[in-house]
Amino acid sequence: MEGYKNASKHIAVLAFPFGTHAVPLLNITRQLSDACPDTMFSFLSTQQSNNSTFSKNLDKIKPFNVWDGLPEGYSFRGDPHEPVDYFLKAVPGSFIKAIDAVVSETGKPIDCLITDAFYAFGADIADELNIPWVAVWTAGPRALFLHLQTDVIRQHVGINSPEDKPLDFPEFSGIRVTDLPYGIASGDIDAPMPALLHKMGVSLSRATAIVANSYEELDNTVVNMLKLRSSMFLNVGPFNLVSVSSSTVDDSHGCLDWVSKHEAASVVYISFGSLITPPPHELQALCEALEECEFPFLWSLRGN
Repeated sequence: MEGYKNASKHIAVLAFPFGTHAVPLLNITRQLSDACPDTMFSFLSTQQSNNSTFSKNLDKIKPFNVWDGLPEGYSFRGDPHEPVDYFLKAVPGSFIKAIDAVVSETGKPIDCLITDAFYAFGADIADELNIPWVAVWTAGPRALFLHLQTDVIRQHVGINSPEDKPLDFPEFSGIRVTDLPYGIASGDIDAPMPALLHKMGVSLSRATAIVANSYEELDNTVVNMLKLRSSMFLNVGPFNLVSVSSSTVDDSHGCLDWVSKHEAASVVYISFGSLITPPPHELQALCEALEECEFPFLWSLRGN
């Protein structure tokens, strides 16, 4: 960690420790570390997330643990939302405390704050420290735009309206209420996660820059709409292609070789990420649809 100790600049990186969020944020941090030889990075996440994300020591990137918010003696009871809710109740206080500890340990103030875009409180922390705030959105531009438009969408379609009601916005006319992310116009909009995303949509305009996991040509019209809202909206993805570890991807099942034998746009890819598992009746419906359409498919399973 010699490079970490001798760096002249100090950037704090605040990760969201659930789903596939911490790993792509670390990949971007590693890219920045390579490009900024005189800068040290303090990567803040929960202990469980850091243990799984950091497979080895990195010269100028050091992990620091933040409190996961779980009560003493907590035992997981099978609900994947429960640890997330506990964690969200502890922020931003848990991160503020961790940042103070990092500065105390390193003796170096924070010069820039990089956070998962979920963390609207990054704006307040950056203002308090009088430093730039860079928000990293790990998905595509269209989903981000919907979250930025949450209040407008709610005014237009209401809350828990009929599922087939169209959004009827420019560039979004084919989207129905049922197609929107949970919590925008359906479900419990005051639940911790929808509330977090709503705050994000309101606060992202305060970011010095918004970094997205996309590229200009993928959804150019929506990207331009986002650029009208942010003077510094940057497409730096796809993260899996710019990742320094992309050349060491584990393909022990031969998926890449199998996919390469099929024509473009001919394979169905299915993945629910690492946080959500659909209920049995939805999985059964999906299986029946796959059987009926007879398309070749690749289904990503975590094995647990």
